Amino acid sequence: MRTLTLPGGARAEVVAAEWHDAFGVVTSGRVQLELRDGEPGPVFGRDAGFWLRGTGVRALRNPDGRTARVRVFTPGAAARRSPHPLREPHPDGDDMNSTKDTEIVAGPASEQPSRTRRLGGLAGTGLIATLAAMVATTLGAALARVVGVDFEIPDGGETIPLAGIAVVTGFFSVVGVVIAVALLRWSARPADRFVRVAVALTALSLVPAPVSGANAATVAVLLGLHLVAAAVMIPALTRSLRSRTG
Repeated sequence: MRTLTLPGGARAEVVAAEWHDAFGVVTSGRVQLELRDGEPGPVFGRDAGFWLRGTGVRALRNPDGRTARVRVFTPGAAARRSPHPLREPHPDGDDMNSTKDTEIVAGPASEQPSRTRRLGGLAGTGLIATLAAMVATTLGAALARVVGVDFEIPDGGETIPLAGIAVVTGFFSVVGVVIAVALLRWSARPADRFVRVAVALTALSLVPAPVSGANAATVAVLLGLHLVAAAVMIPALTRSLRSRTG
């Protein structure tokens, strides 16, 4: 018998040899199964039991901030040596009837960055990318003005100022950062989901320019500026998400 300890946000890969005949019982916190395709599976609360043999589950995750523990009962022979970085249980502690209980901690603390550090690092990357996007779109708009693009919107009788372009770029870039942080917190595949959401939102953001009544040059530049901002934000946030989810 052994206890698997999952700190907040931790992930432990499931090794088939260790879970061949094992039965797990959640004794504290909550544990989420990660399915073979990386999608999030069911979440088990305290006193829930589960078998993993033949399910294709590839990892156990702790979706919450507080530590979760799983008591693992393994009848029969001792579990084989695991290739992943968990402390191996003592052979005498694997029998279902044994009174010994070996605790297995999912990864050393140095290899399991806290949720706060992961989210904070992503937010920091996002803010830097936001500033870069604002600079890029503002410079692009300034160059467009130099060559004669007026940025006039006939329906409102107004001309879009450079500051307005910077503010709009910054606002929607921050929205993208918030979405990325939320996906990192709650999704099992945050990078892939972020790309899909960001591309869809970028496509929607292109709609207002052609129907604004502006001249062709202004419409073309506005569409280009949207794409420039997306080209800065989406790769930066996607890379950051991938680096924080392994």
